[in-house]
Amino acid sequence: MVHDLRRGRFLKLSALVAAGVLVTSACGGPDLGKQNFARTTVPAASGDASASSGPITDPAVAAAALRPVQPCQFVDQASLAVLGTADGDPVPSTVRFDDCRAKVKDPGGKEITVDVQVGTGVSFASSKGNGQVGGLPQVENKDSGDSCTLSALTSRDPDLGISLAIDYAGGDPCRAGRTLLAPAVQKLRSSPQKYPEAKGSLIDADPCAVLTDAAVDAVVKNAKARAASLHSCVWGTSASVTVLFFPSSPPLEGSGWVKADAGTPNQAFQKQGTAGSSDCQVQWQHRPWQDDRVEIAQVQYTNYDTKPDQDDPCGKALGLAKQVAPKLPQP
Repeated sequence: MVHDLRRGRFLKLSALVAAGVLVTSACGGPDLGKQNFARTTVPAASGDASASSGPITDPAVAAAALRPVQPCQFVDQASLAVLGTADGDPVPSTVRFDDCRAKVKDPGGKEITVDVQVGTGVSFASSKGNGQVGGLPQVENKDSGDSCTLSALTSRDPDLGISLAIDYAGGDPCRAGRTLLAPAVQKLRSSPQKYPEAKGSLIDADPCAVLTDAAVDAVVKNAKARAASLHSCVWGTSASVTVLFFPSSPPLEGSGWVKADAGTPNQAFQKQGTAGSSDCQVQWQHRPWQDDRVEIAQVQYTNYDTKPDQDDPCGKALGLAKQVAPKLPQP
């Protein structure tokens, strides 16, 4: 697995593909009687049509600028002070470069959980748009009575953005999200904190640039590259190829993983799926990351329309992995 199981509402990669790679929907006006955090001025979403529906051309939020941005700065103790008292420091994801989580208690003692992702896919961007925030289109998704996801779009086609998933039992999660989203957008435009530069890191690599459409066409016909996030790219839908860069513990044999020859400096491993569809993942350590974590490059081939005994999922994934490896930045 490469997804952080503590996260519930940001779409997993397979769901991103099925949904057209899109997180999020509108919630109604705030019930001020439910607010316990200190009342601050939350700018109402602007109805500026050009900002809400026009092209997004700000270089500060271009994919290349956002890839190395550290997500925890948007939910650190200083950022959460407008909602109440933070429960310690934010916790970065152990399996994503772009995800961080934090908790805060409002003045009434109610807990608010905030999960931020930078450059994640934004669902229903066209139907759930709600004006703009800091000059970027805003999208709200009222998931349930206690949950809301707010996003500021940073690109269209694909729809990507900085997204805040809020859980706030007994409060107004959408209002809390708006309170955090506006300063987050402002921070993106004013020298945001970035991961330290490291030679050959996958942090800055464009996953859509390491395979050509022609290479993918050999295994999935007529598929075009589409970013699922800043660090993942998908070709196709029911039959698909995915390239994903993420941090993890070093890959090892076991639990279905076996050694494979992908022509990589470090040992590669492959794992065939067991769910009935034709599926295989090939991954390898690219370089050290932080503490005991490493940077992982992964290529996955999936075909929901056929069985593995009628296909060669690992052969196809491995063949593509051999083409990806030499195109990665060299440590």
